[in-house]
Amino acid sequence: MKLLLASQSPRRKELLSSLGFDFEVVKIECEEIVPEHIQVGEAAAYLSELKADSFRKLEENEVLLTADTVVAIDNQFLGKPQNEGDAIKMLQLLSGKTHQVYTGITIKTLDKTITETDVADVEFEELTIDEIKYYIQNYKPFDKAGSYGIQEWLGMTKIKKMTGSFYTIMGLPTHLVYKILKEI
Repeated sequence: MKLLLASQSPRRKELLSSLGFDFEVVKIECEEIVPEHIQVGEAAAYLSELKADSFRKLEENEVLLTADTVVAIDNQFLGKPQNEGDAIKMLQLLSGKTHQVYTGITIKTLDKTITETDVADVEFEELTIDEIKYYIQNYKPFDKAGSYGIQEWLGMTKIKKMTGSFYTIMGLPTHLVYKILKEI
């Protein structure tokens, strides 16, 4: 079967490749808006399914993989920052606290759709404004939910504790992807 990855994320491409899968990257155009009635823990799955449903009709031999990652603290979504000020506010909000990272995946064939969500808890040490500014200026986290990448400097220096999959936090719960694709 031909695997299609609907993501422009370099991290998802790297992880899927590291799992040993050959795939083609495809683009999906859809407005990623979460309705107010969707709970924080269901948002990543909702967005992942929304992307999958926005793709063209699949061929008999195709499998589509979509994913979405949502960072939340105190039942508040933290999406991708719009600018430096937005990134500073998000990182200040996460400083010294535990937050959740939800990554939802949807794997779709012509006749089946499977959606699952994995969650991880991440605890940051206190972040100074200088550390936050250094990170933003050097790593430009504007394409990352919550304004950080766990695999970058901030993750290496300021994550005190995490519970759950490192790869879920990175943006693709590789254990779920592997299990589901193996079954298909």
